[in-house]
Amino acid sequence: MSAWTASRIRASKGKGKLACLTAYDFATARQIDEAGIELILVGDSLAMTVLGYENTLPVTMEQMLHHTAAVARAVKNALVVADMPFMSYQVSPEQALANAGRFLKEAGAGAVKIEGGALRAPTIRALVDNGIPVLGHIGLTPQSLRELGGYRVQGRKPEQAEQLLGDAQTLERAGVFALVLECVPAALAQELTAIVSVPTIGIGAGPACDGQILVTHDLLGLYTAVAPKFVKRYAELGSQMSRAFAAYKREVEEGVFPGPEHAY
Repeated sequence: MSAWTASRIRASKGKGKLACLTAYDFATARQIDEAGIELILVGDSLAMTVLGYENTLPVTMEQMLHHTAAVARAVKNALVVADMPFMSYQVSPEQALANAGRFLKEAGAGAVKIEGGALRAPTIRALVDNGIPVLGHIGLTPQSLRELGGYRVQGRKPEQAEQLLGDAQTLERAGVFALVLECVPAALAQELTAIVSVPTIGIGAGPACDGQILVTHDLLGLYTAVAPKFVKRYAELGSQMSRAFAAYKREVEEGVFPGPEHAY
């Protein structure tokens, strides 16, 4: 089977569910790719999961390029999508084109992701017209958390739902190959999925989407904090790591490690 591309993702609409995850480093990306995941997002969630910031806003182009390149070097089959960080595309389509081009040329990404609705359509069209595939993202857009007043479900009010329906159709016309729906009611996500011809990828958007994406650190239980409602933890690696580190410390202090079998 050939590698996943933006055009192949687009053509998968109605042919099965897409499984998507985030990655920020070589080792994790390689394991995700070997598991057969179709799309790997180098998310701006890097700011929180790896760099320790409170939200996604501080992460820079250089940091995103650095981690995207690490992921791209590991991946053979999945489509690697780079999240364009805050203020790397908002100033003008020209700015967006220059920065998006760096993700493909310097970091080896296969596509980029841009947050926002109809307002972003001219930017998305400029990128697509210049050969840069774009993954759209509507609903809860974390880069707009100051305007939204925090991390809140979007589309519960009729006027919000109507706007999201319009945004989805506008981004489809602008040329996105797929559309992330974040934190929208399941019924609205089902309606959005039905009206667009490109796949929808849900995160906190219910089961009707054409695919699902989670932050890998959430899926693996690498955080001790309470996870969002939409997260299912498939492992509890955080607690396993804590036990392993504590056992290592104890054995070093007691002289148990290294043993004869660990010495030259």
